[in-house]
Order: sequence, then C-alpha cells, then structure tokens
Amino acid sequence: MALASDEQRGAPSDSPPTEADRWFLGHPRGLVTLFSVEMWERFSWYALQALLVLYLSDTAAHGGLGMSQGAAASLVSAYGTLVYLLSVVGGWCADRLLGGRRSVLVGGVAIACGHYAMAVPAPWSTWAGLALIILGTGFLKPNAANVVGKLYRRDDVRRDAGFSLYYMGINIGALLGQLLGGWLGQGWGYHWGFSCAALGMTLGLLQYVLGRRHLPPRADRPDAPLRPGEGARAARRAGAVVLALAAAGCVLALTGTLTLGVGVDLVSGVSVAVPVVAFAVMFASPRTTRREKSALAAYVPLFLAAAAFYVIFNQFSSVLTLFAADRVDADLFGWHFPSSWFFAVNPGAGLLIAPLLASLWTRMGARQPATSLKFGAALFFVGASFLLIPPAVTLSQGHRVAAPWLILVYLAQTVAELLLAPIGMAVTSRLAPRAFHGQTLAVWFCAPAMGAGLGAQLVGYYGKVSDLVYFGTTGAVALVLGLVIAAATPWIRRRAGGLA
Repeated sequence: MALASDEQRGAPSDSPPTEADRWFLGHPRGLVTLFSVEMWERFSWYALQALLVLYLSDTAAHGGLGMSQGAAASLVSAYGTLVYLLSVVGGWCADRLLGGRRSVLVGGVAIACGHYAMAVPAPWSTWAGLALIILGTGFLKPNAANVVGKLYRRDDVRRDAGFSLYYMGINIGALLGQLLGGWLGQGWGYHWGFSCAALGMTLGLLQYVLGRRHLPPRADRPDAPLRPGEGARAARRAGAVVLALAAAGCVLALTGTLTLGVGVDLVSGVSVAVPVVAFAVMFASPRTTRREKSALAAYVPLFLAAAAFYVIFNQFSSVLTLFAADRVDADLFGWHFPSSWFFAVNPGAGLLIAPLLASLWTRMGARQPATSLKFGAALFFVGASFLLIPPAVTLSQGHRVAAPWLILVYLAQTVAELLLAPIGMAVTSRLAPRAFHGQTLAVWFCAPAMGAGLGAQLVGYYGKVSDLVYFGTTGAVALVLGLVIAAATPWIRRRAGGLA
C-alpha cells in the first residue's frame, strides 16, 4: 500500500517490488529485462572475443590487420584491462550522477555502436569500435548487477536465486556468442562475426527499452547523488583529466614515442597503480578502524591471488585462441568445427558445474573450506590447465594437438573460475571497511583489471619462446602461488577475525 500511495502522490518510491511480483519463475518481472540485456551483452562480448585476436593477427589478404601474434595478444589483454577499469568510472557515474537504469541504457547504446563500427572493414573503425565497447561495458556491466539487487528487499529470500538466474543468462549469452560469432567469423569473414555481435546487442537494447518500466523507480536515481555545486566541480576535474590525457597523447604522438607497445605498458602500469592507490586510501583513512585495517590486511593477499588467477584465465581470448587456431586439431569424432568454439566449453560446463558447487557449499555450511583454500585450489587448477599443454605438445610429435587436450584445459579453468569468481565478491563485501562498503564492487573489479594488465606484458612473449617454456613456466608459477596462499590460511583467518 505504501508503494501505491507514493505513486498516487507522484513521488518515486524507494521500495523495491513486493514479494507479490512473481511473474518470472517466481521472481519480479524486471528480472526478465535485466536477464535479457545481460545475456545479449555477453553474447556480443564473446562473439567479439572469439575473433578479436585472430582478426588482429591475421594477414590483410585474409581480412586481418597483420599484427604479430604477441602484439595482438598484448592488445587484447590491454583491452580487457580498460574494460574493468572503466567499470569503476561507470559505477561512480551511476552512484553519483545518472542512476542505474540510465547508466545501463547509456552503456548498451555505446556497446551497440561499437560493434556496428567493428563491422565496418576499415582499420579506423576497429579502434573506434573498441573504444566505444570499452566505454559502454564499463557503464553497463556493474550497474546491471546493481539494479538486479534493487528488485528485491534486503530480507527477500528470493534474492540469491534471482542472482543465480541472472548469472545463468550470462553463461547462456557467452555460450551462444562464442558458437555463433566464431562460426560466422571463421567461416564467412571476421566482419560477419562482428555484425552478429552488433545484432545481438541491438536485440538486448530493444528488450531493455521495452521492459524498463518493470524496473523499480529508485533505480532511476543515484544512490549517493552529488550535493549542489559538486557536479560542476566534478565536471571541471574530469575535464582537466581528459584534457591532460589528450595533451599527453598528442605530445607522444607528435614525438613518435606513442607506439602500441608504449600504450600497452601505460595500461599495465595503470592497472597496478589503481588498486595500490585504492588500498592506500582505505588504510590511511581515519574512518577505517583498527579491526577493519586488520581485515583489510587479510584481504590483500586474497586480492593478489585473484589478480594472479586472472593473469592466466584471461588468456582464453588471446594466447589460447591463437594456440587453438595454430596448434590444435579442431576435429572431434570426425567432425570439424571452428577453433574458436573451444572456449564454449567454459560457459557450457559452467552451467552444469556451478549448481553442483553451490549445492556443495550449502550442504557443508560452516564446515566448508576457508576462502584462501578455495583461492589456492583455483590457482592450482588454472596452473594445472597450462601444465597440460607441454605434454600434449610433446606427444603430438610436431603434429596438431588432439582436441580433447584443449577441452581438458578449459574444463580445469572452469572449475578454477567457479572456485574463485563467485567467492571473490562475497569476501570483498565481508572484509571491506564500512566507510568504503559502497565501493567494494569497484575494488573487486580491480583484481581482473590488474590480472589483465600484467597479462598484457606476459602474453607478449607468446611465439617468442617455445610452448613448453611459456605454458610450463606460467603453470608452475601458478601452482606455487596456490600453495603459498593456502599456507597463509591461518594468518588470513586470524587477521580477518574468521570472516575469510
């Protein structure tokens, strides 16, 4: 009744839909809107990811840009880094300026325009398209998940199940995008695959626009709006930063020092600097209590373990895509398929394994392993996935590696991802200082950003050293780091007060 009376007065309500709204599998009707836009956004993202490194490194005669494989892999990693870093900006704009519902729309429009630019067969449109997709994903991805939370009251028992359905949409979109985008791009031409991504995002936008009325009114308003006068100050500061960056870029370009390698190095440096500054601010703040500083100290090694995990995991769209195309026999039981389909194992297996792990953690309750042990196991599995490749290459005796080897690699990485990614946000929210609790999602996004930034340096060595050295060394380091984080469990639990 309170919601109705608010609307009759013309005032927007701060209350999410009541539990009577069970239109979509027992969940609010607005979940369909967010499920759809996120599914199609992931469809477009993975349709592009299936092809991007192949397109950048292929010859001009085959429709590519002719980069070296190492340079193309570094660029794809830097691209991923910028997407995660822009999520911090997109989250701030939603919280302080636009609200979640408008931010998702702005992000979706930018992503769609970016994919349409990618569909144009011209080098300039590639760079314009990637820039638009980076900007749009930074606005859409964090804010769509935030609006999902606004569909439910805090004590609504459907909340966790609602997020499970939402993430199922992510996996469905990833699976379909990888399959359809890869088939079109490798079979008909890269720009056909990019066009497919553009069409998918357009469908998502249409569904979002038609279904926006089912989202709660409070999603229209910023959670922490700027006070009068702050908006102008923020605009001036943002303008100064943009102008400074533009001026620096012009100087570097005119002097001939702004090369692709320099740009990748700058992105890698920023990916490390941002979390360092974020942690320094939280530790130095007088609003952070002694107990919170202790918990934050326990969180730092978990954060670094997550960043190390993403150094390897994010290579699915760079090194492993190149390895699959060049070194793996994409035949299974006599059936030939596009090499870009290998990564479809990840979202497909995720749909099957995620409910099993969730059920296992629920059954174990308080007896489930500590967060640091789960992170250690994730590093073990992702390291083991790379260690499968040297024996596969050796046994192939100069021929292409059999497809089941790479399928095992992706299955191991899927298990690793499920041991770390869903747990990471939960432990971040538990260990974050109360004064910075609203920024926890941004802090967590810094982990994959840092991993991708460091990975941009590592993947540049692919093709310069042997597969045995590259995959063997990287996998072994991950195993050692997994053992280190697992061994640190007593210290982490003690500093975290049992919350990790």
